Amino acid sequence: MESTNTPPANPSNTQTTPPPVDPAVERERRKMVITLTIGGILLVVFIVLAIIFLMTTDPSNTSKIRDIFIIFMALESLVIGVALIVLIVQISSLVNLLQNEVRPMLEATNETINTLRGTTEFLGENLVEPVIKLNAYMAGLRRLMDMIGLKQK
Repeated sequence: MESTNTPPANPSNTQTTPPPVDPAVERERRKMVITLTIGGILLVVFIVLAIIFLMTTDPSNTSKIRDIFIIFMALESLVIGVALIVLIVQISSLVNLLQNEVRPMLEATNETINTLRGTTEFLGENLVEPVIKLNAYMAGLRRLMDMIGLKQK
Protein backbone atom coordinates (compact mmCIF):
# COMPACT_ATOMS: atom_id res chain seq x y z
CA MET A 1 0.00 0.00 0.00
CA GLU A 2 1.43 3.30 -1.07
CA SER A 3 0.81 6.50 0.82
CA THR A 4 1.04 9.92 -0.68
CA ASN A 5 2.84 12.37 1.51
CA THR A 6 2.53 16.02 0.69
CA PRO A 7 5.64 18.05 1.34
CA PRO A 8 5.33 20.56 4.15
CA ALA A 9 4.52 24.09 3.13
CA ASN A 10 7.52 26.34 2.81
CA PRO A 11 7.15 28.98 5.52
CA SER A 12 9.18 31.51 3.53
CA ASN A 13 6.55 31.50 0.75
CA THR A 14 3.53 31.97 2.99
CA GLN A 15 2.61 35.40 4.23
CA THR A 16 0.67 35.71 7.43
CA THR A 17 -1.30 38.87 7.86
CA PRO A 18 -2.84 39.72 11.20
CA PRO A 19 -6.62 39.73 11.21
CA PRO A 20 -8.19 43.16 10.84
CA VAL A 21 -8.88 44.87 14.15
CA ASP A 22 -12.34 46.27 14.71
CA PRO A 23 -12.07 49.99 15.59
CA ALA A 24 -14.79 49.66 18.25
CA VAL A 25 -12.91 46.82 19.97
CA GLU A 26 -9.67 48.81 19.84
CA ARG A 27 -11.43 51.84 21.31
CA GLU A 28 -12.84 49.73 24.17
CA ARG A 29 -9.41 48.25 24.84
CA ARG A 30 -7.80 51.68 25.05
CA LYS A 31 -10.59 52.89 27.30
CA MET A 32 -10.05 49.94 29.66
CA VAL A 33 -6.28 50.50 29.77
CA ILE A 34 -6.72 54.19 30.55
CA THR A 35 -9.31 53.41 33.25
CA LEU A 36 -7.07 50.82 34.91
CA THR A 37 -4.09 53.18 34.80
CA ILE A 38 -6.05 56.02 36.39
CA GLY A 39 -7.46 53.60 39.01
CA GLY A 40 -3.94 52.39 39.89
CA ILE A 41 -2.64 55.94 40.22
CA LEU A 42 -5.59 56.91 42.44
CA LEU A 43 -5.00 53.86 44.64
CA VAL A 44 -1.33 54.77 45.14
CA VAL A 45 -2.28 58.38 45.94
CA PHE A 46 -4.90 57.17 48.46
CA ILE A 47 -2.37 54.90 50.18
CA VAL A 48 0.20 57.71 50.41
CA LEU A 49 -2.41 60.13 51.81
CA ALA A 50 -3.57 57.53 54.34
CA ILE A 51 0.00 56.99 55.55
CA ILE A 52 0.56 60.75 55.89
CA PHE A 53 -2.77 61.10 57.74
CA LEU A 54 -1.92 58.29 60.15
CA MET A 55 1.51 59.76 60.85
CA THR A 56 0.08 63.16 61.74
CA THR A 57 -2.92 62.09 63.82
CA ASP A 58 -3.25 61.24 67.46
CA PRO A 59 -1.57 57.94 68.43
CA SER A 60 -4.81 56.65 69.97
CA ASN A 61 -6.59 57.00 66.60
CA THR A 62 -3.71 55.25 64.87
CA SER A 63 -3.82 52.39 67.39
CA LYS A 64 -7.59 51.99 66.82
CA ILE A 65 -7.08 51.82 63.05
CA ARG A 66 -4.23 49.34 63.61
CA ASP A 67 -6.48 47.13 65.75
CA ILE A 68 -9.24 47.19 63.11
CA PHE A 69 -6.68 46.29 60.45
CA ILE A 70 -5.40 43.37 62.57
CA ILE A 71 -8.97 42.07 62.98
CA PHE A 72 -9.52 42.40 59.23
CA MET A 73 -6.31 40.44 58.54
CA ALA A 74 -7.40 37.70 60.96
CA LEU A 75 -10.74 37.35 59.18
CA GLU A 76 -8.95 37.25 55.84
CA SER A 77 -6.65 34.47 57.06
CA LEU A 78 -9.73 32.49 58.17
CA VAL A 79 -11.22 32.83 54.69
CA ILE A 80 -7.93 31.72 53.13
CA GLY A 81 -7.84 28.72 55.51
CA VAL A 82 -11.35 27.67 54.45
CA ALA A 83 -10.37 28.05 50.80
CA LEU A 84 -7.31 25.84 51.38
CA ILE A 85 -9.47 23.18 53.05
CA VAL A 86 -11.85 23.20 50.08
CA LEU A 87 -8.88 22.96 47.72
CA ILE A 88 -7.45 19.96 49.60
CA VAL A 89 -10.83 18.20 49.49
CA GLN A 90 -11.09 18.83 45.74
CA ILE A 91 -7.57 17.50 45.14
CA SER A 92 -8.30 14.35 47.15
CA SER A 93 -11.50 13.89 45.13
CA LEU A 94 -9.51 14.21 41.90
CA VAL A 95 -6.91 11.69 43.06
CA ASN A 96 -9.69 9.28 44.03
CA LEU A 97 -11.30 9.71 40.61
CA LEU A 98 -8.00 9.04 38.84
CA GLN A 99 -7.21 5.95 40.89
CA ASN A 100 -10.63 4.32 40.97
CA GLU A 101 -12.22 5.28 37.66
CA VAL A 102 -9.67 6.41 35.11
CA ARG A 103 -7.00 3.77 35.79
CA PRO A 104 -9.42 0.82 35.25
CA MET A 105 -10.59 2.41 32.02
CA LEU A 106 -7.02 2.74 30.82
CA GLU A 107 -6.26 -0.86 31.77
CA ALA A 108 -9.37 -2.11 29.93
CA THR A 109 -8.42 -0.03 26.88
CA ASN A 110 -4.89 -1.44 26.97
CA GLU A 111 -6.26 -4.98 27.17
CA THR A 112 -8.58 -4.31 24.23
CA ILE A 113 -5.71 -2.93 22.17
CA ASN A 114 -3.59 -6.00 22.92
CA THR A 115 -6.48 -8.28 21.92
CA LEU A 116 -6.97 -6.32 18.71
CA ARG A 117 -3.26 -6.55 17.97
CA GLY A 118 -3.37 -10.35 18.39
CA THR A 119 -6.45 -10.59 16.19
CA THR A 120 -4.85 -8.58 13.38
CA GLU A 121 -1.69 -10.72 13.56
CA PHE A 122 -3.81 -13.90 13.40
CA LEU A 123 -5.82 -12.62 10.42
CA GLY A 124 -2.67 -11.43 8.68
CA GLU A 125 -0.96 -14.82 9.03
CA ASN A 126 -3.95 -17.09 8.37
CA LEU A 127 -6.08 -15.12 5.91
CA VAL A 128 -4.21 -12.36 4.16
CA GLU A 129 -0.91 -14.15 3.47
CA PRO A 130 -2.55 -17.18 1.77
CA VAL A 131 -4.69 -14.90 -0.41
CA ILE A 132 -1.63 -12.89 -1.43
CA LYS A 133 0.31 -16.06 -2.22
CA LEU A 134 -2.62 -17.43 -4.25
CA ASN A 135 -2.84 -14.17 -6.22
CA ALA A 136 0.90 -14.30 -6.87
CA TYR A 137 0.68 -17.92 -8.11
CA MET A 138 -2.31 -17.02 -10.32
CA ALA A 139 -0.46 -14.03 -11.81
CA GLY A 140 2.56 -16.25 -12.48
CA LEU A 141 0.31 -18.90 -14.09
CA ARG A 142 -1.36 -16.27 -16.30
CA ARG A 143 2.02 -14.95 -17.37
CA LEU A 144 3.19 -18.47 -18.16
CA MET A 145 0.07 -19.10 -20.24
CA ASP A 146 0.63 -15.81 -22.06
CA MET A 147 4.18 -16.82 -22.85
CA ILE A 148 3.14 -20.28 -24.08
CA GLY A 149 0.34 -18.80 -26.12
CA LEU A 150 -2.65 -20.27 -24.35
CA LYS A 151 -4.10 -16.87 -23.67
CA GLN A 152 -7.87 -16.79 -23.34
CA LYS A 153 -9.76 -14.13 -25.23
